[in-house]
Amino acid sequence: MTTEYSPRLFERDDEIRAIGEGLLARTLTREAWTHEAHLGACLWLVSERADIDVDAEIASIISRYNESVGGVNDDHGGYHDSITRAYVAGVRLFLSETAETALAARVNAMLLSDVGRRDWPLRFYSRELLFSVPARRGFVEPDLMPLPVFTARDTYRTE
Repeated sequence: MTTEYSPRLFERDDEIRAIGEGLLARTLTREAWTHEAHLGACLWLVSERADIDVDAEIASIISRYNESVGGVNDDHGGYHDSITRAYVAGVRLFLSETAETALAARVNAMLLSDVGRRDWPLRFYSRELLFSVPARRGFVEPDLMPLPVFTARDTYRTE
């Protein structure tokens, strides 16, 4: 888990909000749907869109977006449930620990943290399990260590 990673950081809050709104409206270009955009949109959804139940809706939000840009959600590509849910847990962990208040500052700090790394889910999952068809198609519990669990808005624990 020592891959080089230099994230593209955001300059303004409205850049992140535009990505999130584009994801929801399915107007975001496929090229704009980067790792940084995934995490920025996730943090925006979790922290600023109380009207959206991220746990219940994230799979359909991303799957519908993928299809809208010509993608497929199947055994080999598109939406990956276990990776997405690992990052949702990571975003919540990060938000419980950050002192940053502005959206771009929070997203950038997260992208520069361990949670923002592309290989962060591999702290919890073996490659074999994480990249399996069952882990893509539905949530599979990690095999290396539990994901962060939140019992309240800003409370973090592991089980």
